Amino acid sequence: MSIAPLNLDKQTEDVLPSAQLSLRNVTKVFSGKKDFFSKLLRKTSGDFVALEDISLDIQPNTFVSIIGPSGCGKSTLLNAIAGLSSVTEGEILLNGAPIRGPGSDRGMVFQNYALMPWMTVEENISFAVETVYPRLAVKERQRIVKEQIQLVGLVGAQKKHPHEISGGMRQRVGIARALAINPQILLMDEPFGALDALTRGFLQDEIERIWEQQRKTVIMITHSIEEALLLSDRIVMMTRGPAARVDEILDVPFPRPRNREMLDRYPGYHDLKAEMESHLSRETRAVEEARVRGR
Repeated sequence: MSIAPLNLDKQTEDVLPSAQLSLRNVTKVFSGKKDFFSKLLRKTSGDFVALEDISLDIQPNTFVSIIGPSGCGKSTLLNAIAGLSSVTEGEILLNGAPIRGPGSDRGMVFQNYALMPWMTVEENISFAVETVYPRLAVKERQRIVKEQIQLVGLVGAQKKHPHEISGGMRQRVGIARALAINPQILLMDEPFGALDALTRGFLQDEIERIWEQQRKTVIMITHSIEEALLLSDRIVMMTRGPAARVDEILDVPFPRPRNREMLDRYPGYHDLKAEMESHLSRETRAVEEARVRGR
C-alpha cells in the first residue's frame, strides 16, 4: 500500500510512465545573517537547510497531496515548483525542461486568497487571463471568465468585490483565477486552511467535482489526513525540518468519483489513515522535543 521514495535510476525510468514533473535531488538552503551590521549587533545566524535531497516524480493527471509537521518546508517546496524561489542544489523539471521561474504552465491557489480588493470577482479572473494572454480577443477572454465563474459556482456574484463575499467564495475566485490561465499543473497551498469546517468540506467536494471534469495535475499542501485521503491519488509524507526530506509516498487506491460519506468504508482506508497519523505524530513529537532541548 505504501512505497518508498522513488529511486530515479535508469531502470526505474524505463519502467515508469514519463513524469510530467520531476524533482531531482532538490536542496534548499536559506543563507544566514553574516553581514557587518548583523555582526555588530550580535545577531548573526547560520545557514538554514530547509529541504535536503528531495527526489520525486509526478505523473500527468494525478492529484498529489503533501503532508508533514509544521515548519517542514512544504510551502518552500511548493514555491520552488511554482518558480517563486530557486533551489540551492538539484533541479525541478516540467516536461523535461528546468523550471527557471513562474510560468503560465503552473497556476497557484494561496491560503490567503491574494485577490485584488478593488476588483470584482470577474475582474480578478479577467486580470489573470489578460496578464498571461495579452493579445487574446476581448470576447474570448470574457468567454473564459464566464466559464470559470460557472465552473466554481459563482454565477450571480461576478460583480461583487472580495469584501462583499464569504471566505469560501473568495477561495473559489482564487481557484477560478488559477484555472482560467489553463495551467498544466494546479498548485494549492493549504487552500482551505482558513475556512470553517462546513465550508471546507463543501469546497473539498467542489475540488473533487472540478478535478473530475478537468483532470489536471494537482499538488496540494494540507495538514488534514481526511482531506488528503478524500482527494489524492498519492500522498507525499515529509519529515520534520530542518533538512526535511520525503519519508514515504502512499498510493490511495480508492475509486473515483469519491463520496466522503463512504470513504471510511473503502478497503485500506483505516490502514492508510493510521499510517499517516503515526507519521505525523512521530515527526511532530520530534519537533517539540527539539524545541524543549533548545530552550
